[in-house]
Amino acid sequence: MGISRKQLGFYAVLLAIGGGAGWVFNYITSNHPTTGANPDTASPVVLPAAEPVVRRLEPGSANFIAAAVDKVGPAVVRIDASRTVSSSSDPFANPLRRFFEDDSQMPLPDRIEQGTGSGFIVSADGHVVTNAHVVEGANVVKVTLRDGRSFEGRVVGIDRVTDVAAIKIEADGLPTVTLGSSKALVPGQWAIAIGNPLGLDNTVTAGIISAIDRSSSQVGIPDRRVQFIQTDAAINPGNSGGPLLNDRGEVIGINTAIRADAQGLGFAIPIETGWRIAQQLFESGRVEHPYLGIQMVDLTPELRQRINGSPELGITVNAERGVLVIQVMPEAPAATAGIQPGDIILKINDIAVETAAAVQQQIETVKVGDIVTVEVQRNNQTRTVQVRPIAFPADRAG
Repeated sequence: MGISRKQLGFYAVLLAIGGGAGWVFNYITSNHPTTGANPDTASPVVLPAAEPVVRRLEPGSANFIAAAVDKVGPAVVRIDASRTVSSSSDPFANPLRRFFEDDSQMPLPDRIEQGTGSGFIVSADGHVVTNAHVVEGANVVKVTLRDGRSFEGRVVGIDRVTDVAAIKIEADGLPTVTLGSSKALVPGQWAIAIGNPLGLDNTVTAGIISAIDRSSSQVGIPDRRVQFIQTDAAINPGNSGGPLLNDRGEVIGINTAIRADAQGLGFAIPIETGWRIAQQLFESGRVEHPYLGIQMVDLTPELRQRINGSPELGITVNAERGVLVIQVMPEAPAATAGIQPGDIILKINDIAVETAAAVQQQIETVKVGDIVTVEVQRNNQTRTVQVRPIAFPADRAG
């Protein structure tokens, strides 16, 4: 005996409302005509409703994104920050002001700006990591967990150079994330972002790692010292500070919405950089970045030709590629050590470097005051100089 049209319609309704393909498959196979059972009288074998849910969240299953979110989601927080902005320099802040010839007759009140970002908890006693631009200008922020609990958060410190900030909330037994590694990432791997974009709490997006080691200059923010992870997982305002995850639910980066015109491209700070900076902020409230005082660019054959074709520069470049020093800041450590414009940087502490980003990456591994050995090529001759970096000046943009 076959399945009646009425029964097939019933199964279709079950599937449409989420009744589960497993129930229908069980009924049909258990009551197939070849088994001898009567489909009009036999009782179907129904799987427990919870079993598919448990199986769906097992690591390595087809629903690994749901498993990653289930693992990390409770430790992802919403951060609401308020900052006071002076309106005294904004003639359009108050439309009535334009009717007064003397601005002093119409004092303007300071205005409060509010913003929302994301963050994630790294310790059960309330250490939270986020972006510096999410909390900049605020001493106290509101931190809200996925379970609805809210805490007053104290901004322990921010680092504008890497756009990392540290927040402390007074609580115990909090859920925490698991930190992974970004060192072995390759384009094409899965990437999962969790945050609160556009005020929509607990939003999950997924995509792939599009590229790695994107320099700050390539991204369009040359004042940062970060080699960014690029992803096509949607990262919008409000996602900033939230975690970027791998397929195992481990944090591999800190999402940052830094390009309003990115259109399908998102960027994240590698977790190695973010966690190194966050630890320093939690320990001392500040970060010291080593500073040599040079401006440099990647040397290309085209740039070499232009330089050698401009006698007024007084520089002759023989190398085809490398890292070209274009400016040395007066009285900076590099100037004191004898580095000059036109030098080609070949090695930092005996490690070969071929790009400006690689030079910066090596400098970031040393401490302020340590001696850094720099091998340069000048007028077709190789020489070695020793530079002792100072702390990155707070008043410099890059």
